[in-house]
Amino acid sequence: MPASKTIAIVTGGSRGLGRATVEALARRGVFSIFTYHSNTSAADDVVATAERCGARAVALQLDTAQTQAFPAFAKNIRSVLAEWGVECFDYLVNMAGTSQAGLFGAVKEEDLDAAYRIHVKGPLLLTQELLPLIADGGRIVNISSGLTRFAYPGRIAYASMKGAVEVMTHYMAKELGGRRITVNTVAPGAIQTDFSGGAVRDNPDVARHIAETTALGRPGLPDDIGPMIASLLSEDNRWVNAQRIEVSGGQAI
Repeated sequence: MPASKTIAIVTGGSRGLGRATVEALARRGVFSIFTYHSNTSAADDVVATAERCGARAVALQLDTAQTQAFPAFAKNIRSVLAEWGVECFDYLVNMAGTSQAGLFGAVKEEDLDAAYRIHVKGPLLLTQELLPLIADGGRIVNISSGLTRFAYPGRIAYASMKGAVEVMTHYMAKELGGRRITVNTVAPGAIQTDFSGGAVRDNPDVARHIAETTALGRPGLPDDIGPMIASLLSEDNRWVNAQRIEVSGGQAI
């Protein structure tokens, strides 16, 4: 593998928007190391798809809520990079996450703790752990949500943590600027995946409501998001930094 090869790390890359991102990067010739939580067969399928696109991909198991696993994960990253003949990777996409639902009056302390571990603490500490391996001039993308701009009842815990991600992005961009590392937030709108139990994908009433409240007249698809992230990571967008970019088709405007 040539030393100039571009390499991305994508958490949560075996499904949904993470998978779409790995595949979009592969079509651009970008190699990926991506994480999966437990579904080995889905991870293997993403690896095979990337290879059909002419790129390589490696799947590593990781629960991003378990921060004690991060040093071992970084060691595994180093091993893969060494096999590929390089010392650093170029892109980090903090995609992994889960949905938390519950009205304000019903949110429990453990709900907030879980949302914080997965969406704030995990990405912050994982990025910190991987900083020595990110190339100067690299790119970081953190994933937020359209729910930080518009409100749907029952999403207070999830949306609040995504708001913290957006603030975190600003500080990361400021502090990593000396290494020419850009840090941006991508905030998807409602997308037809298995997220939130597949509500947008599988519930016709929900899909109809999203379509009616979106300027482009339909819910989003994973392939509306993955290629956008791949484009944002490219050299064409090297001067985009510390931004929240919503990708929602004009939802709730």
